[in-house]
Amino acid sequence: MSTVHEILCKLSLEGDHSTPPSAYGSVKAYTNFDAERDALNIETAIKTKGVDEVTIVNILTNRSNAQRQDIAFAYQRRTKKELASALKSALSGHLETVILGLLKTPAQYDASELKASMKGLGTDEDSLIEIICSRTNQELQEINRVYKEMYKTDLEKDIISDTSGDFRKLMVALAKGRRAEDGSVIDYELIDQDARDLYDAGVKRKGTDVPKWISIMTERSVCHLQKGSSVLPHQYLIGTRATALMTCWRASGKRLKETWKMPS
Repeated sequence: MSTVHEILCKLSLEGDHSTPPSAYGSVKAYTNFDAERDALNIETAIKTKGVDEVTIVNILTNRSNAQRQDIAFAYQRRTKKELASALKSALSGHLETVILGLLKTPAQYDASELKASMKGLGTDEDSLIEIICSRTNQELQEINRVYKEMYKTDLEKDIISDTSGDFRKLMVALAKGRRAEDGSVIDYELIDQDARDLYDAGVKRKGTDVPKWISIMTERSVCHLQKGSSVLPHQYLIGTRATALMTCWRASGKRLKETWKMPS
């Protein structure tokens, strides 16, 4: 799958961008929320012989992320211990992993997943793309801040050291979080010009003008890219996606010609 296609998919181009993220998902804010009561019940569950895992799961999976942060604060205030540390000692296996993940803020979780994707030999490029391509400017800026706070290094530095080539350039540009925000006014002239530029930078020429591709794909708003993807004729879009695959995405070490047919 081409990098361009990955980006367009992760941007949720068909979605309603006026709808806040909190409106999606199955975990909603608990109506009769009481952080102190939840903290007490979790403390009791941890101290129960054999650990009352059901109570812990029922509480933490039925609270919003903000509410879980309040519970953690209330627990530390009660016991003088961090809730994450207490649960890490009480739980094990996949349950421990899931519960500890639930206690992280969205930015902390993304930062830890990004770090894990670049740890050791090789890179989990799917995770890297999943997070960096789907977060808003504000979320990316918060991820960058939290990443440095957690790991004492910049996210950009780790991306640079763990990736290479045009894929590295693309990820670094995306991680900066400088995409134009969606506005009420749509610049159709710029959309048409970008579509022409992408065609000229890809299918029309031998090789690819990678900086042009990266500039457009990382700086234009989500709405702009949505409209632009419908301007390019279908056969051009396939061709440019194939070219981007060759220049920006190292798909399992396979050569472009083995997986795509270039347009004549």
